[in-house]
Parts: sequence; structure tokens; C-alpha cells
Amino acid sequence: MHTRGRRLRFTAVLALTVLTLTGFSTGRHHSHSRHGSSGGGCSSSSQDHDTSTSSGGTTHGSTNGSHRSRPTYRSTPTATSSATARPLKDGTAVLKRCASLDDPYSTVEVRNPNGREALFTVKVAYKGGNGSTLADTTSQVSVPANGRATLRMAAAGTGALDRLDHCEVDPRATADR
Repeated sequence: MHTRGRRLRFTAVLALTVLTLTGFSTGRHHSHSRHGSSGGGCSSSSQDHDTSTSSGGTTHGSTNGSHRSRPTYRSTPTATSSATARPLKDGTAVLKRCASLDDPYSTVEVRNPNGREALFTVKVAYKGGNGSTLADTTSQVSVPANGRATLRMAAAGTGALDRLDHCEVDPRATADR
């Protein structure tokens, strides 16, 4: 008789453990989770057996009388990547080719030191023979994480190209924050 009591107790503990692990409980409805799944042991995640309302729940009939359900718990959204991400570092810009009358575009290579894609603003100054600035142009380019991109920038005007001696690129490509 003593063995039968142990066996019965073991079976009850085992059944309770299985029910707990599968998401069922003994009358308490705790089916919230961190990932938004129902966790209630249902075969479909789209099923919603908790018909509670935001005002504190509704009363459902059950085999042991009435059951007051609790409000449905939704997973708390985590902070967005933009809110928790580090500020962007500025990139670098290197002049690859200066504009000319034959091809009125300057070519600039922009490097992104960040671990995520970023938009950078690049500035090119068109200089005359005496070093004076004839025109400036700015343009933006999206560069992949830890990558580089080539940007072709239109010269400011053909009048400046007639007197153009050389181009100077701002070596700092400003990251748009």
C-alpha cells in the first residue's frame, strides 16, 4: 500500500510538471511571453482563447463554476535600433577624378566606418588657378555598413569649368544623424 501512495504521488507530480512545461496551469492563466507567442499549448498561434477586455476581463463558465480571465498580456516592445544605436561616425571622402569640360562630373569614393548603413553628405570645391573657389557642390550618398560607395557629382556650372584648375574634396563625409 505504501508503494501505491508513492506511485500516485509521483504520477501527480509528473502530470503537474508536464502541464506546467506545456503552458497549461491549474486555473491560473499565465500565457504571456517575451516573444508574443500565446504559449498556451494551442496548436495554432493565431488562436485567442482569452476573450478578456481591457477593463479587467470577463467571466467565463467552466467545469468548476465560473472563471474570471485576466487581460491579455502583450509582449512589451523593445527599444528600436535607432534609439539604442550609437551615434554615427563621419565617413571619409577621397577624390578619384576631378570634373572637366569633357566630363562635368567629379568622382568621389566615400567610406563608412559604421556597423550599419548610413547616409553621408560630401562637399567638393572647384578651384581656379589662383586658389580661389569658383563653385561648391554637395551631394549625398548611402553607404553600406563598413563599406564604400562611389559618387559622381555634377559640377556647379559650365562657367566654372572654363576656369577650373583643380578640385578639392572635404575629406570628412558628414554622417546624417
